[in-house]
Amino acid sequence: MAVSATPRTAEPPATVAVAYSGGRDSTALLHATARSAHDLGLRVLALHVHHGLSPNADAWLAQCHAQCEAWTSQGLPLEFHCQHLAGFPAPGESVEAWAREGRYRALQAMALEQGAHLLLLAQHRRDQAETYLLQSLRGAGIAGQAAMPAVQDRDGLTWARPWLSQPREAIEAYLEEQGLSFVDDDSNADARYARNRLRLQVWPALSESFPQAETALARSALWAQQALELQRELATQDLVLLDHETGLDWPGLRRLSPARASNALRAWLWEQLGEPAPASLIGRLLDEADEQGRWPCPGGELRLYRGRLSHGAAPTGSGRPSLELDLSHPGLYPQPGWQGSWRVAPAQSEGASEDVLRCLTMRERRGGEQFQMRANGLARSLKKCFQDQALPAWRRQGPLLFAGDQLVFVVGLGLDARHLAAPGSPQLQLSWIPDAPP
Repeated sequence: MAVSATPRTAEPPATVAVAYSGGRDSTALLHATARSAHDLGLRVLALHVHHGLSPNADAWLAQCHAQCEAWTSQGLPLEFHCQHLAGFPAPGESVEAWAREGRYRALQAMALEQGAHLLLLAQHRRDQAETYLLQSLRGAGIAGQAAMPAVQDRDGLTWARPWLSQPREAIEAYLEEQGLSFVDDDSNADARYARNRLRLQVWPALSESFPQAETALARSALWAQQALELQRELATQDLVLLDHETGLDWPGLRRLSPARASNALRAWLWEQLGEPAPASLIGRLLDEADEQGRWPCPGGELRLYRGRLSHGAAPTGSGRPSLELDLSHPGLYPQPGWQGSWRVAPAQSEGASEDVLRCLTMRERRGGEQFQMRANGLARSLKKCFQDQALPAWRRQGPLLFAGDQLVFVVGLGLDARHLAAPGSPQLQLSWIPDAPP
């Protein structure tokens, strides 16, 4: 068998990495890659991840290392590298998910450390068909049914599956033709894992009743990949018009068809959260969101106010003590208990004098505070000032600064006009910088 995947560059890379577990598929791929690399003058990395989950893991590591040394002695351009995963799955955490995420992180770290920007994976057509079927049984949408892409760029590394359209029988034939030995993972017979149950209990009956099941399901995954690309292209077009600095244009989103609105919202949430949004969250937003509201989400909360949906950190609890501050000198003054910092900078106008800022009290809002927006205006309740400036509730949670009993500064509103420094006199500008969400 030949390795048919090529990197997305004009020239072949100097170094190619192969994920090498020692099993039949990765053994065949590593051997075929090394043979091709010998003729092309390339360097091949065999990357092995020691999961620490099986009592046989050390023996597998030794077998893989010995195999690579044997091939190297035969003139194949191979280097063996291994990384051990630290820790164990947390209680209730999926062992499969933990191992998969740890394996991907380890492979990426090893590949980039050794200067490889192309990593080959040994999944084949049966694997693709199984993934499509498993995702469908879990109720996944198009993104899940798209299964595994043949080529994917992630954080400076291209992950390629050159044998994704190859049947498993072709790989077994290559192993036999080359006389290759491989690791036989005993966990593959453990029916506690979903993929193993599918392979051991479902797939034999499925393929007997539907001989073309593997080909048909793998083709369905390809159609799903194309549908996913169309969804992403449409969402990009919609978000150009809907996504603003102040948040997502909610009335504009609701004017789209239900399917198109859901697609655009899902794409916007991915950008905000850095991960796929739960289907339940998307459903709640589309069903419940009207004029305003708040919804918990990964990393914080979503907030709808005056037609804009935004994402931010969840507010912390109240009851923080008052603090005495001296902000009379330029600089950054972190306030760890308040999730932010005061920034003080010289100003030409609209600032406060050093005397006003020398002895301040920082505290939470208690109710009844009066704030004056303009020098020739009247002091009004904070609630009314917030409403006039269209500040939603979650932007009214910052600390207040007082000089004695007089309000000096309000986050979102700025400096109380009664404390503006005289024109032409030395003055300082205050601003509140929220901490970035974790």
